[in-house]
Amino acid sequence: MRFLLPLLLLLSALTTTVLLPGCEPKEDLITTDSSAKLEFSLDTVKFDTVFVATGTVSKRLWVYNRNARAVRVAEISLQSRPAITYSLLINGDAGASARNVEIRGRDSLLVLVRATIDPTPADGKPFVVEDDLRFTTNGNEQAVKVLSYGQNAYFHDAEEITRNTVWKADKPHVIYNSVLVKPGVTLTIAAGARIYAHFGSFLLVKGRLLCNPDYQPTGPIKPSDPNIVRFGGDRREADYAERPGQWGGIEFDLGSQGNVVRYTEIKNSTLGLYLYNPFNEQPRPQVKVENTELRNISSLNSGYPFDGAALLSLSGDFTVSNTLISNCEQYAVYAVQSSQVQLDYCTIANYSQGTREQPSVLISPKASFATIGGRPLPVAAPRLAVRNSIIWGSIRSGEELEFVDGEQYAGNISLRNSLLKTKKYDNTGPLGQQKNGNVLNPDEFAASIFRSTPSRPRLSKPSFELDTLSPASNLALPLPGLSTDLLNRPRHPATPDIGAYERVNP
Repeated sequence: MRFLLPLLLLLSALTTTVLLPGCEPKEDLITTDSSAKLEFSLDTVKFDTVFVATGTVSKRLWVYNRNARAVRVAEISLQSRPAITYSLLINGDAGASARNVEIRGRDSLLVLVRATIDPTPADGKPFVVEDDLRFTTNGNEQAVKVLSYGQNAYFHDAEEITRNTVWKADKPHVIYNSVLVKPGVTLTIAAGARIYAHFGSFLLVKGRLLCNPDYQPTGPIKPSDPNIVRFGGDRREADYAERPGQWGGIEFDLGSQGNVVRYTEIKNSTLGLYLYNPFNEQPRPQVKVENTELRNISSLNSGYPFDGAALLSLSGDFTVSNTLISNCEQYAVYAVQSSQVQLDYCTIANYSQGTREQPSVLISPKASFATIGGRPLPVAAPRLAVRNSIIWGSIRSGEELEFVDGEQYAGNISLRNSLLKTKKYDNTGPLGQQKNGNVLNPDEFAASIFRSTPSRPRLSKPSFELDTLSPASNLALPLPGLSTDLLNRPRHPATPDIGAYERVNP
């Protein structure tokens, strides 16, 4: 009995200590300090498995509270999208969100993120779905990316290509966080390959790109020919099928030479082909473009500080033939500084969806910005040579050509046997185009130039092949080595048509 009284006194003291509010363990006290933020084991929860059967996959995310006191997370939630089903498992509860979740001081929480993916969508295209897993704590909102790949494809996530590589056509290719072709390295894209790029992603070429270099059709082809290489965005919903600005484009940097893009479709990007050499250094980027279509190009709502263009050059060289450029929200061709652009048998049919203020073709000795990183950009005379081509569009001003300070380099501008929409240069002066076999400002409604356009939709979708009585008919001059058109149809040997297409029934 003599030991019982001290034991009871000790237990009473311990009980009193536990029950006193002021003595609650610090790790259980909940802080309301707005500086109390969470840390995460991952910045992106990535489901990078190639899914070949419908199923559910789970990934773990650890959420750390590094604070001495507990925090109450007001909400953990997903901003789920319909293309994929995400769910969370937190403290044994499943759902798309959880509220008032407490994490003790210097403790952690395990969140299971589940994704149910249909690997075989109706259109058969691969897709990338990005979501945000959001955490709201004491007024602070933090987010972890959730990224899922669907369909069986090659996925290139922030990839650097360091040796000669061939992208085959047996499965589609998906670009996420851009792909870089290193200097001295060649990326070859085989005939029939399909490339889908995520929002903001570019194909960056510091080495060399050979796009469809070996395809040699033996006769006329259709626009749906399976051997054409096709670039587009990775959103597979029907609303995105022809929406501009969904991905970055293809950029060629200083030293990138010998590039060839042929029998290729590039659509729905911010830029089509971009030559970046703002300080006019050697060796200049060069690209040869043949039998290619670029359409739906726009930087609107992309977050980029520059206007979109199908062909954009800062002191680079484009050689383009048998190519169609259509439906750009800004420029079709934007060439500045000492850029050199040659267009042969090309059609620019720039019918944009909005109210476009930019001309289809702009040539200028200076860029729209004066410096990069505090270093002044050089000003130099550009060169433009256009033969047997159409420069047309829906701009309200009626002016699809602009030569900034053109009088200073008038000798570098040559447009011959082309159909042009221009009022500014509708004369015989140094920059006037009322010469050299050009057709200026024909009445589009009196004699249709194209078979079907957004302003005159005579078919179910636009067709920029020449109408039967098109004013571009039979007025081109034969050019050596260009005896077939965009679809590999033979051109008339003596009086071919202007533009990318030779009429089927002349």
